[in-house]
Amino acid sequence: MTIDIVNADCSGELLARVAAALAANTPLRIHGGGSKAFYGRTVDGAPLDTRGHRGIVNYDPSELVVTVRAGTPLAELEAVLADAGQQLACEPPHFGAGATVGGMVAAGLSGPRRPWVGAVRDFVLGCRVITGHGKHLRFGGEVMKNVAGYDLSRLMAGSLGCLGLLTEVSLKVLPLPRASASLRIAMSPATALAKFAEWGQQPLPISAACHDGEALNLRLEGGEGSVQAARERLGGEALEAGFWHALREHRLAFFADPRPLWRLSVPVHAGLLELPGDQLIDWGGAQRWLKSDAPAERIREIATAAGGHAACFTPGAADSPLQPLPASLLRYHRQLKAALDPKGVFNPGRMYAEL
Repeated sequence: MTIDIVNADCSGELLARVAAALAANTPLRIHGGGSKAFYGRTVDGAPLDTRGHRGIVNYDPSELVVTVRAGTPLAELEAVLADAGQQLACEPPHFGAGATVGGMVAAGLSGPRRPWVGAVRDFVLGCRVITGHGKHLRFGGEVMKNVAGYDLSRLMAGSLGCLGLLTEVSLKVLPLPRASASLRIAMSPATALAKFAEWGQQPLPISAACHDGEALNLRLEGGEGSVQAARERLGGEALEAGFWHALREHRLAFFADPRPLWRLSVPVHAGLLELPGDQLIDWGGAQRWLKSDAPAERIREIATAAGGHAACFTPGAADSPLQPLPASLLRYHRQLKAALDPKGVFNPGRMYAEL
């Protein structure tokens, strides 16, 4: 099947917009499809839409690397990769039909497979960015062994557009699994966490593990023989494969609860947490989704005590959606912001009020 992708290089227009903003000291609110506008703080700035700058720049499936413009619809990129038997293995959530590749990188959010294959930032090999100096620069490269500038490219992942205007990104891709099976096994959350620790030391082809409050849900991926052997060993009932997409996109019944949604990132060995609300355990225990009306301070105290941090996914439910940084770490963030965006025109305050 041939996938039609619209190609349009609008980098000149984007560079001109940034230059004008720098000259006028006008802040810019960078956005693509707006599917992740809820994430982070509200930005007061002139809108800069990246969706016109789209298309695949280079893709050779044998190299396992794709270079794509930031405004490209994420769904279109995934369709091209699937047609070649490949995927974005970190399963980035869309949260809406308009999700773009640039928004995927800027948000840095990953799906159920993340603990086993890596996060979005782990798949970023290189990028092109319009900086706060009005320059269009390239960082990193298009090969998996490239290291020059690699760390700066990865810094763009999860930066919420605060460091520069991402125009192009090179991503590592992986083959689709040869076999897959999903299981549902009745057990308590505490037992599930103990099992996660036990199975983590064994050669099981687990690629997703979630406890929804009632049962443990597992996904197995790999060769047909290893998936079948693990399925027979672990038992349980067959689970619809669509469960993982619903989890990734927050379409499970759990997420329909009207209370604010929190995401706690904690060490995988953190154990069962006494959280003030209803929780869903994801990532084999490393991620806890929480529906709660409790004060932000209480939720973050629990996350910090467990060795992690908490972010609020519901706009307006917390003064700072992302967990406030300690002074020492905030200093580094400020230095990085000053180096790449000295006039503070890119999404000011989106991550933290101090940036």
